[in-house]
Amino acid sequence: MHAASNELESTALRTLLRSLGQIVLQPNAVTGACLLAAWLACDPRLACAALTGAVSANVAAVLAGYDEADTRDGLHGFNGALAGLAAFTFIGDGATAAAVAILAGMATAWGLGPWSRWLRTRGLAVYSSPCLIVTWLWLPLFTPRAATTTPLQLASFSHLTDGVLSGLAQTDFASGAVPGLLVLAGISASSLRHAAWALAGAGIASALHLLLGAGLPSFGAGLLGFNGALTALALAECGWIATLGGILLSVVLQQIAGRYGLPVMTAPFVAATWSVQSLRRRRRINPPSATGKPALRRSAQSLARTS
Repeated sequence: MHAASNELESTALRTLLRSLGQIVLQPNAVTGACLLAAWLACDPRLACAALTGAVSANVAAVLAGYDEADTRDGLHGFNGALAGLAAFTFIGDGATAAAVAILAGMATAWGLGPWSRWLRTRGLAVYSSPCLIVTWLWLPLFTPRAATTTPLQLASFSHLTDGVLSGLAQTDFASGAVPGLLVLAGISASSLRHAAWALAGAGIASALHLLLGAGLPSFGAGLLGFNGALTALALAECGWIATLGGILLSVVLQQIAGRYGLPVMTAPFVAATWSVQSLRRRRRINPPSATGKPALRRSAQSLARTS
């Protein structure tokens, strides 16, 4: 009985940590532990937010009867963690933020089933879209807290690396070089290749934003690199051309949203990744013929493989 209880507790802990790791697209408990350390290093309030949202979403997934294997892999909990982080980021009152985090976390899980099925028919993954939808629904009801940025002077190489690492930290709503380094360590524990792409994505996106006129304080806070890092992680297995194209598109979308002051969060990453994946899927279904024109005939088997 004691052994069974310990195993159940261990499984629950691994599920919770994998839910956190899935924020950076890694189904790895060590990654989740590193992200938890990053939040604690930045602001313990963020750690509470992520845990509140992840637990709420996982409980809702169990009540909804979702696949247990997917729950154990963290697929049902990470959007809840993100929803909790968004609540504590945009709502100043702690009690209100906690209530919203619980409700929003559960909402991301309950809406995940039909939403993921609809996306799957189009060959697309969920990513952080449930969190975005739920957050956009409640955000107009509150006055967002003013964002704080860290003043930065590009006087040395260390300032550049701090800004890029802070971009990695912002993938989970944290900020700062130390949290970013912990996030990088967590991704490395799952995949060194993915860690390299995440670092490259944050650096490339930050550089492009700066060239387009973004401010140095935003770079220091990591606000310029996180969408590029997430896009690079999502497209890392699609080849370097697709990955770089996705990073570039995420920068363009974030720039456009910034012009209008829209709270897009990770929407540029999701939209850019979906766009690249849709294009790749379309090319697989309808490849160019020998003459360079699209081949119009498609087999049922090829359609089945891509659906």
